[in-house]
Amino acid sequence: MENSAVDSDYRAALGFLLDRINYERNPAAAQTMRNFKLDRMGKLLAELGNPQDRVPVVHVAGTKGKGSTASMISSILVHAGLRTGLYTSPHLHQLEERFQVNGENCSQQELITLVDRLRSVVTTLEKQESASPTYFELTTALAWLHFATSSVDIAVIEVGMGGRLDSTNICQPLISVITSISLDHTAQLGNTLAEIAAEKAGIVKPGITVISGVTEAEPRDVIHRIVQQRDAPLFSLDQQFSFDVTNRSVSEVSNPTQHPASPSDSTTATTTLTYQDLRDPHHGSLTNLRVPLLGTHQAANASLAVATIRQLQDQGWQIQDHHIRAGLYNVSCPARVETLSKHPVVIVDAAHNLASAKALNQTLAEHFQTPGSSILIFSTSQDKDAAGMLQVLLPRFTHCVVTRYRNNPRALAAKEILKEIALMKENTGLGSLSEIHVAATPAEAWRKAQDLATPSDLICVTGSFFIAAEIRQLWANASTLVEQAENKVGSQQATSQ
Repeated sequence: MENSAVDSDYRAALGFLLDRINYERNPAAAQTMRNFKLDRMGKLLAELGNPQDRVPVVHVAGTKGKGSTASMISSILVHAGLRTGLYTSPHLHQLEERFQVNGENCSQQELITLVDRLRSVVTTLEKQESASPTYFELTTALAWLHFATSSVDIAVIEVGMGGRLDSTNICQPLISVITSISLDHTAQLGNTLAEIAAEKAGIVKPGITVISGVTEAEPRDVIHRIVQQRDAPLFSLDQQFSFDVTNRSVSEVSNPTQHPASPSDSTTATTTLTYQDLRDPHHGSLTNLRVPLLGTHQAANASLAVATIRQLQDQGWQIQDHHIRAGLYNVSCPARVETLSKHPVVIVDAAHNLASAKALNQTLAEHFQTPGSSILIFSTSQDKDAAGMLQVLLPRFTHCVVTRYRNNPRALAAKEILKEIALMKENTGLGSLSEIHVAATPAEAWRKAQDLATPSDLICVTGSFFIAAEIRQLWANASTLVEQAENKVGSQQATSQ
C-alpha cells in the first residue's frame, strides 16, 4: 500500500512538471529567444529562498561536449571527497537522472518532496504573472533546491540551450566553461557561429574565470571580445593549455582488473591523453590520463575538465592530481559512444547535429575496425539537420535501418528520412551502403539489426538522445530477461543436486 502511494505521488509530481510549456518536446514553441526570459526564473528562485546562492557552482555551456565535460568535472570533484551536485539535460530514462549528488540520482521520494515545495510557489507566481514557469525552469529550480537541501560542497550545472537567457544563468559561478560552438538550435540562437557564440558567452560574468574549448576563429573571436568587455580571466584551448591523444581500439582493451580504479564495463576502450599546461609545462601538465569515453573530441573535453580543476586548485579547493586521474577514469556518461556489446559490437550514441555526427564518424574510424558489415539504426528530430548527419554517416555503413523514436513528439517521420537518403543517392551516392530498411518502431529496428548482424559485425544507434534511450532500454530489458533465465536454470540445477 505504501509503495502504491509513493507511485501515485510520483506520477502526480511528474504530471505537474509535464503540464507546462516544454521546449524539449515542442521546439516550435521556442522559435525565437523572445520566449526566454530570466526575470521569471529570478522570481521563482527568490520565492524559493534563492537556493542557487547557497551552492558554489561550475557553469558549463557549449554546443556539444558540455554534458560530457560537466560529468568529468563532477567525477573528479567526487573523487576529491567533495559532496558534488550535477545537473544535466536531457535525461535518457528518468527525470531523476538530471539531479545527481555524488553520482546518485535524486530518489523518487526526494523528487516528490521537492515538487510539493515547488507547487505552492508556482501557484503564487501564476496569480502574479501572465505566464507560468516552463518545464525547464521548474526542473532547474528543482536542481538548485535538491543541491541546497542536500548540502553539497559544489555543483556542476550544464546549460540547457544557449547561455545568455538560459534558466541556469541565474547564478554567480566560480568558473564558467564554454566547450564548443557549432550550428544547432539556429532558430533560437542564430544562423552563424558568431551569433551562437554570443549567446553561449552570455554565461560570462564580470571578473569570473572562463575556460574555453572554442578554437575556430569566428566564434573564438566573439568569446574573446565578450570576455575582455567583462574583464574575465580567459584560459583557452591551444593558448593556455592543450592536449595530445592516443586512441586504442576495443580489441586492445587490457584486463580492467589490472587497474586499481577501473571502469566497470570491460567492453569499453579508453581514450588516453596528455594534458599540457602551456603556462607551466613542468608542474601543470599531466601524462597518461585515461577516459572511458571514446574519441578525440572526448580528449578535448577532458582537457577542459582538467583546466577547470586547475583553476579550482588555484582558488584553494583541495583537489590532488590523483583525484583527477581517478575521476576521469571512472566517469560515467551513457549514450556517448557507449559500447553495449562486443559480439557484435553494439554502440549507442546521442549525436544529434552535424558536428556530433562528424565526431562519431571519426571515433568509429579510430576505434572500431570490424571485419564484418556495419549497420546503422537512425532516427532524429524534426528540428535537426538530418541531411547533414546522413551525408556524414551513411557512406561508412553497409546497412541502414530507418525508424522513428516514440518517446517524444519531435521525432522526424521515417518517410522524411527516406526522402533525404533518396536525394543523397541521386546527388552524391551512398558509398558502401547496400541496403536500406524501414522499421515502424525502435523495437522493430532493433530486431531487424540483430537479424542482419553476425558476431563480427557492428551496430550503431544514433541521431538523437531519444533513439539512443529507447534502444538502450530495449537492450537492458533483454539483458535482464537473459539474466533471469540463467538464474532460473542455475536454481533448478542446484535443486536437482
